[in-house]
Amino acid sequence: MATPRARPYVVLSCAMSLDGYLDDASDERLVLSNSEDLDRVDAMRAECDAILVGANTIRRDNPRLMVRDAERRERRAENGLPPLPAKVAIFGHGDVDPQSRFFTDGETDKIVYCATTTACHNRERLEGRATVVDGGEPVDLELALEDLAARGVRRLLVEGGSTVHTMFLTAGLVDELQLVVAPFFVGDGRAPRFVGDGRFPWHRGHRATMVEVRQMDDVVLLRYALSDRFEAK
Repeated sequence: MATPRARPYVVLSCAMSLDGYLDDASDERLVLSNSEDLDRVDAMRAECDAILVGANTIRRDNPRLMVRDAERRERRAENGLPPLPAKVAIFGHGDVDPQSRFFTDGETDKIVYCATTTACHNRERLEGRATVVDGGEPVDLELALEDLAARGVRRLLVEGGSTVHTMFLTAGLVDELQLVVAPFFVGDGRAPRFVGDGRFPWHRGHRATMVEVRQMDDVVLLRYALSDRFEAK
């Protein structure tokens, strides 16, 4: 285990509607971004050592979490890195299908941090699919980050969903927030929001620091520095 203060640089990235939703309530995934922004995210993935999501995101979106551009994968390999970043998941107490694309797509490490009470169960279900780590009861994000640092993860990209966003942000474990806003409303309280309720370090008495605003056709990127570890790129 790494030293207590050792952890990767954490970037939290997501797209949301004007009224703060990550998706709608239908079975079909809502596309909030556009082609220019999707390419930006692909480039950001290529710069990271690992991509992290929660169990609900795997169940709902069945994401591949891969670098799509072949030239970016080749550049990673030329720099002595695996062609694809590692995939990391945070599990609570529910099950996730071992056939999900998180586990089946891409030749890269898959690491699951789960609650102590489900560790044995998940090791059996995911044998040969992922490394399952007992993350505590409930999962201790700081310990998970220390463990990732010990595994060589220097830059971590957090991609959702709402529960994971809330956990990382309320714990003050995000160094940089990249928030893309789509030009429409969802207007359905059944849909998942960017974050849930919680006590956040940034409030009216302690405002986050805006470092960039970028328009990409019909969406806008808002970039915030959330810690003194922020890296201006």
